Amino acid sequence: MSFNKKIIGVDEALGLVKSGMHIVSGLGAAEGALFLGSLHKLAGKVTDVSVTTCLPMRQFEYMTDEKCVGTFNQDGWFFNSTLRKSFSLGNVSHVPQQLSTAAFKRIWHKKPNIYIGNCSLPDKHGFVSLGVSDTYEKYVIENSDIVILEANPAVPRTDVNYFISGEYDLPEIPDGECNEKDIAIGNKIAEYIEDGDCIQLGIGGIPNAVGKALYSKKHLGVHTELFTTEMMNLTRAGVIDNSLKNVNKGKSVTTMILGTRELYDFVDDNVGVEVRDGRYTNDSYVIGSNDNMVSINTTLEVDLTGQCCSESLGSKQFSGSGGQADTAIGAQKSKNGRSFIALYSTANVKTDGEKREEVSKIVAQLKPGAAVTLSRNDVQYVVTEYGVADLRGCNIRERVDRLVNIAHPKFREELLRQAYELGIVAKKTR
Repeated sequence: MSFNKKIIGVDEALGLVKSGMHIVSGLGAAEGALFLGSLHKLAGKVTDVSVTTCLPMRQFEYMTDEKCVGTFNQDGWFFNSTLRKSFSLGNVSHVPQQLSTAAFKRIWHKKPNIYIGNCSLPDKHGFVSLGVSDTYEKYVIENSDIVILEANPAVPRTDVNYFISGEYDLPEIPDGECNEKDIAIGNKIAEYIEDGDCIQLGIGGIPNAVGKALYSKKHLGVHTELFTTEMMNLTRAGVIDNSLKNVNKGKSVTTMILGTRELYDFVDDNVGVEVRDGRYTNDSYVIGSNDNMVSINTTLEVDLTGQCCSESLGSKQFSGSGGQADTAIGAQKSKNGRSFIALYSTANVKTDGEKREEVSKIVAQLKPGAAVTLSRNDVQYVVTEYGVADLRGCNIRERVDRLVNIAHPKFREELLRQAYELGIVAKKTR
């Protein structure tokens, strides 16, 4: 079927939605913005429609309008500010998962009726590229009753039922400035990265700071779930060349791309960057197949035994598991692999009213209801601006001592006291 015969308008696409259906959207910048931006028009016309998203980049009206509560149930694989703002409506919920198995587990529970995402314009042979993400998209497409793609010239270079022709800018995440803590942590982690290592980085001040500290390295490789602007810069500088990788040699492998417009232009038709299914990129055995694999992730809170809460503030969902466990465990399966979990030693949090209080992010016990994203069994290095704690193989007493030593100095004595009082360790009698 030719491209032109498959083009429909947004309103016609909305007409395909029936009560009780399950709609799955592309991840992040791969979301179908025209379709999702018009979904609120169905309020009151259909009921009990489930919409599953991951890292939605826009605050669509169907998520925020109270009139849509009876029509849509919004589920998120990965919470961000968009979903946190909508949570109070009562029809938003989180789907716990690891990135590598997210689509498989979700489809097992609830079959997708409609997949909506974006793609590149078709080439002269009618082929399109899913562009900035194949984390779960192709797998969902293969298992959906109806596939709708928004063909967008902004998407860089799959049986499809319908195309919506549209042109809009892809969401961008600008390069953030690294603060003193980011730089201190980034430099500490960079000391552990060697020439020829294969790296995985995320988005944020700490991962950016790690990247900026790597320009003296040589022959780095990339096997990551997210290809970032800093990785682009390192590639242009010749630091990343993927020449020593065991798997996918010569290519930076990722499952999603999110960053600046410059990054999207860089990956367009770039054979050196390969977007693969998340079931492949985040398979811990595939990750471990590259020697010298280094995984770098961040967390919100770490307890004195090494449990990492990276996705919730107590019982309130803040983000999601993403691929943290996949990559942290995978890196430790690698020959000479290393896994880092980084966080600031403290945070300023609101207490009563507008008052703020500095608290330790290394704690005796996680907040009540906190989700353990990475178990203490799977943690290796924990890093703050005060140092690096290697927990792999350590007993609990050793973990307490090492984590207290990288906590903010003003909280160290209190953390030790709590460790004794809670029975995490017994106080030595001599």
